[in-house]
Amino acid sequence: MAHLTEDKNFRLPRTVLPRRYLSTVTLNLDEHTFSGSQTIELEVTGATDELILHGIALQLGKVTFRAGSSQLTPTSIQPAQQSETLVLRFDKPLPTGTASLDVEWTGRFTEGLRGLYLAGKVAATQFEAADARRLFPCFDEPSFKARWAITVRIPPTPGLVALSNGAIVSDTTEGTLRTVKFQEMDVLSSYLIALVVGPLVGTAEEKVNGVPVRTWALPEKAHLARFGQDAALAALPRLQDYFGLPYAYGKVDQVGIPDFEAGAMENAGLITYREVALLLDPASAPLSVQKRVAEVVTHELAHQWFGNWVTMVWWDDLWLNEAFATWMAFKIVDAWRPDWRVWLDFDSGKAAALHLDALKSTHPIRGEVRNASEAGESFDLITYEKGGAVLRMIEGFLGEGPFREGIRQYMRTHARGNAVADDLWGALGAASSQPVVELANAWIGQSGYPLLSVKQDGRKLTLSQRRFYTEPGVSSGERWPVPVVLRFADSGGVREHRFLLRDEQATVTLEGSGEVKWLFANAGSTGFYRVAYDGPMLEKLAANLSALAPAERISLLADRWALVRSGQSSAADFLELASRFGGEEDDAVLEELVGRLSYVESRLVDGEDQERFRRWVEKLLGPALTKLGWESAAGESDRVKLRRAALVRAVGVLARGGQALADARPRITKVLAGDKTALEPNLLDSAVHMVARAGDAALFDTLLEKLKTDPDPATQRRYLSALASFENPALAQRGQDLFFTETVKMQDVTIYLGSLLGNRTGRDAWWKVIQERWKDVVARTGGAPMLLRRVVEALGALRTRQQLEETKALLQVHPVNEAHQAMAQTLERLSQDVALRERTGADVVAWLKRQP
Repeated sequence: MAHLTEDKNFRLPRTVLPRRYLSTVTLNLDEHTFSGSQTIELEVTGATDELILHGIALQLGKVTFRAGSSQLTPTSIQPAQQSETLVLRFDKPLPTGTASLDVEWTGRFTEGLRGLYLAGKVAATQFEAADARRLFPCFDEPSFKARWAITVRIPPTPGLVALSNGAIVSDTTEGTLRTVKFQEMDVLSSYLIALVVGPLVGTAEEKVNGVPVRTWALPEKAHLARFGQDAALAALPRLQDYFGLPYAYGKVDQVGIPDFEAGAMENAGLITYREVALLLDPASAPLSVQKRVAEVVTHELAHQWFGNWVTMVWWDDLWLNEAFATWMAFKIVDAWRPDWRVWLDFDSGKAAALHLDALKSTHPIRGEVRNASEAGESFDLITYEKGGAVLRMIEGFLGEGPFREGIRQYMRTHARGNAVADDLWGALGAASSQPVVELANAWIGQSGYPLLSVKQDGRKLTLSQRRFYTEPGVSSGERWPVPVVLRFADSGGVREHRFLLRDEQATVTLEGSGEVKWLFANAGSTGFYRVAYDGPMLEKLAANLSALAPAERISLLADRWALVRSGQSSAADFLELASRFGGEEDDAVLEELVGRLSYVESRLVDGEDQERFRRWVEKLLGPALTKLGWESAAGESDRVKLRRAALVRAVGVLARGGQALADARPRITKVLAGDKTALEPNLLDSAVHMVARAGDAALFDTLLEKLKTDPDPATQRRYLSALASFENPALAQRGQDLFFTETVKMQDVTIYLGSLLGNRTGRDAWWKVIQERWKDVVARTGGAPMLLRRVVEALGALRTRQQLEETKALLQVHPVNEAHQAMAQTLERLSQDVALRERTGADVVAWLKRQP
């Protein structure tokens, strides 16, 4: 009879529970090996003659079970590959009550970016979702919380820093080993344990509300740590205030890791980051990079409460961790820097989730997760961005005060423990006296979202809902409780009307009197739905764009484009609406407009039609750039700087304007020569891309050298992307050759892969290489789940029906088993892109020919 552990979906029994780990790990940094010994204090709650731990590629040595005065040695230790467990069998039942397990083991560093691995000079851990088992024999499920006391033994190399979750309580050297003992941590799930060892330099310790905070980096990047430190110092007290609870983990260390799979990881007390998500130079960093670092730092700190202090029971509630931290980060950063208007950045993430969630291959926010591998597939836009948007929508429905009180009640009730989503909904419902369980579960339990169709007859509105799909002709019968907020103008001014649409259709009578001058059916764009207006309503909105908030103008453009994709509106109608935005002065709205027009230019037109479209874009937006110019005035606001950046992207990158390229070249030459003042930082990405695209071999060599030597991670990423952009065929080939070298770090392979597929002269040749060397391409990820997903998603940059068929064949013969969702979603999206091109290309061309 097969043992239960031979099932990949095996879950640990609760007959044995860990209460405390006392772990010592010895690292051999030269040989990339480790050895460990630990005592796990246990509670045996039921009759069993076996003890099951998680462990991957660990060689167990001496193992002893102790209970009172008795000692037991397992009769067998059997690894179970499918469930990644170690089954310890004993010749008699284990006595119930308190006990302990002494374990010795050895293992090797992981080759990929998980478990314990080497990132350049830094040894680091990454355990979420289930990779603590690669370093420790442990109970590696989130509900098995325990105390952790960790000691690490390392070489006594000068300058070597060791960090873990707790503060250092002793640091001694004897012979060839240095022993660093860390403060014992309060109960934590195993995925939140961390260890970092390397030649790091930290900022001076600063305390906020008594909590010491330090930010660490490699010595050559230490000068880039100040901004991330300041962001943590700003966020921490605001989070303490919001939750009404002190920070629980003694100290905050933040570390930039030179090679890192995710953006960051919320390990309790020791937060690890991809360098580009933590380190920057405020003097030369674009505002987008500054905002991103502030948001990521705050996201990870929010997890110290929501995720670490109160933890999900199992990975099917991973969305709650990530959605809450996503929403919370924007709320806190907005309070710190309201001038940044970060909610518009939040809306950009929401827009990406709306696009993904309109596919048939989407998934609910909360879905069944049967094993740790499936948990890795959950780190996507639905989990983070849609989840965050739904929480924001619920907060808007309940009000900020009741929502916060519900959160505080949830944190108090489940302190130091585990909880499920319904525990949160119950707390929010109790605090607000509203039907939160009904509202929340309807949105998290089913895929997709509604399209609201709105028709107006005087002051009466007819609202109807049906599920929105981007594939034309697809329909299904789902319904949602939709918290609709209508904003409109009449003779009495601008008003709002709230309405909970539960049925397929409803009629609403607007309060007030007189003519309704315009109406927007998603006020502030806080609802997770799209809107289709009847013709007269749409014309009124187009004629009153300045009366709409920036988020609403963005939403109007995005919704109209979505209706084009779904076959419910024509591309010509969208371009007519877009032509009304020539005088747009808001940078965020311009970014939305340029993004949509870039899609048309890159996918829907070719040859002389493509050139005609570029000249139309230049005519629409070029005058604004000419008026604004490339140079920043003294005291110029961020809004103006970002508007200039959007216009440069439109005229220089999208329209390939010759004057824009001529303006960029000498400035980039000065930047590469070391003049940081030669170009306003927000223009750097577009300008480098433009110049590289038309660049020669000397420029390629310069950028390659700068990539290897510049310490700033944002600058490194900019130059890496540029190396993939050269359109000279020989240089495009050189860019492709870099992919399989160590010049491209493992963390960056998916970004670089996508950049190469975006190169118009190199794309077809690169696609042939990808097909021929697919196994090598996949191997460049080191098996990291997030990177595997992104490798597959990068194939969405392909354009033609032949490439679509070749992609289907490639993934059928060589599937990426860790990215089933990504494969289905990428193929569906690419199929729709190809069909849209075939369906609307002629429409776009005809519209262009009608333009003066």
